[in-house]
Amino acid sequence: MSTGRRSFLRRLGGLAGANVVVGSATSQTSSSLTGRAGQALAIRVNCAQNQSQRAAATGVTNGDEARYPNFIANYTKGLPHSELGEVQLDAYQSLLHAVTTQKYSDAEKIILGFPRKLVNIGSAFSFDLDGGDPQTFELPPPPAFASSQMAAEMVELYWQALARDIPFSQWDSSAIVQTAAAELNNLSGYQGPRDASGQVTTANVFRGIQNGSTTGPYLSQYFLKTIYFGSTPREQMYRTGLPGTDYITDYSGWVLAQSGLPPYTEELFDANFRYIRSGRDLAQFVHYDYTYQAFLQAALIIFDQHPETVLNFNTYQLNHTNPYKSSRIQTGFTTFGAAHVQDWVARAANLVLKPACWHKWAVHRRIRPEAFGGRVFNTLSGAASYPIHTDLLNSQALRGIVNATGGALLPQAYVEGSPLHPSYPAGHAAIAGACATILKAFFEETDLVSGTVTAAADGLSLAPYDDQALTIGGELNKLAFNMIMGRNFAGIHYRSDADAGLALGEAVAIAFMQDQVNTFSEGFPGFQFTKFDGTPVSITQG
Repeated sequence: MSTGRRSFLRRLGGLAGANVVVGSATSQTSSSLTGRAGQALAIRVNCAQNQSQRAAATGVTNGDEARYPNFIANYTKGLPHSELGEVQLDAYQSLLHAVTTQKYSDAEKIILGFPRKLVNIGSAFSFDLDGGDPQTFELPPPPAFASSQMAAEMVELYWQALARDIPFSQWDSSAIVQTAAAELNNLSGYQGPRDASGQVTTANVFRGIQNGSTTGPYLSQYFLKTIYFGSTPREQMYRTGLPGTDYITDYSGWVLAQSGLPPYTEELFDANFRYIRSGRDLAQFVHYDYTYQAFLQAALIIFDQHPETVLNFNTYQLNHTNPYKSSRIQTGFTTFGAAHVQDWVARAANLVLKPACWHKWAVHRRIRPEAFGGRVFNTLSGAASYPIHTDLLNSQALRGIVNATGGALLPQAYVEGSPLHPSYPAGHAAIAGACATILKAFFEETDLVSGTVTAAADGLSLAPYDDQALTIGGELNKLAFNMIMGRNFAGIHYRSDADAGLALGEAVAIAFMQDQVNTFSEGFPGFQFTKFDGTPVSITQG
């Protein structure tokens, strides 16, 4: 955090002794305010003072930007590039200048390639009035370009590209998924889940390490069950990409895409709407979703908002700390009820994007997998020599992609490839981490999900699932990781983008609830839930 930003926050922390403008005409000190006005001011000032004590994030990077003067390990899409797909240095310096000065006017001077716009650099430097300041949320640096972990993450992405069209229900019998699990199992840099014997298998490959993520079907129940939007039931059948259709697999098109050329080919869709049943389907959902869509849908499913119960939401799945769970007289609505949950899911989704964008633009500027695939292509072709770890260059996944496409580029599921902002952390993951944490604070995590189902291999029907008991908390954790793994199946994020984003979202949601917990009039023992790693959390009043 800059000295100016820190001193500004410290001045905010001193509001208790400042003049407070009431309406448009009068000014009073906080000590002269009594009754409701004094209570309201005290709550706001205490929140500001508490959050101002948060340490500034260190902003430690992986060192790649300083290590490689041609910036081959950093995000450069949308800027002009050479035939090797390397950024023009003056263009990258114009980006660095803008994120250093933090001025909108300097961002408007960034040198672009084709006129496709970069995404919202200015949001990286914004403030917020809820929770911690966006620049106080720490993240570890992402894996370095030449590391074994980066190699393992790219190997995983190449396998996911090869497995895009294999239905989740057929992974156990798929030779591609079996080989993917076996290869990832032997990579020292692989950070995904393993079973009790330390093995990567078809039952845990491409899954998350969060509690519940490896239990039951690959896809969360909240991606499958019927949603009631008011009086209208909607089955979760979605438009998906046409199987076998991938984009940016030729080198000339890849170079133009790095310079920001808009898509010049038509995006192809399946003629039928389907339940999500494959990596391609999941990738398409997170291509066009609005930020908190999946989590609003999950809340509606948990509330079981049928028309006949719209005024009397089910309460048995509310968190045990909810003051209305056992009330004989009242139900929650504006507080601790449907309106409250729906509002907080939306608020958390935007709140978390500010620190995510700060890390993306102002700190890490991590290369996207789409661009990394070009580095692999040029290394294999001999056009350039980049320090890519041999675990990737010697991998079966890379050989499989070369055999399937004729080159080493990472096939993209989206016609435009990756978005025009850096990779780390993943924005979808940050939103997922925040929204899932909010929902776990409102609902009883250990309660079972009823009527569990799984999608047929063709995505046209659902079948009952009764092999394992699934809990609300586990399925919310799974939903969170499904969201970002859909982006990985698209070829636009790495596993570490996902893990960092989820952790960031969780931290932002907790800081937000620390502010909000003192605003309630009900007898309320506080929010109690478990973090993604199983650690219990209690946010109490006072």
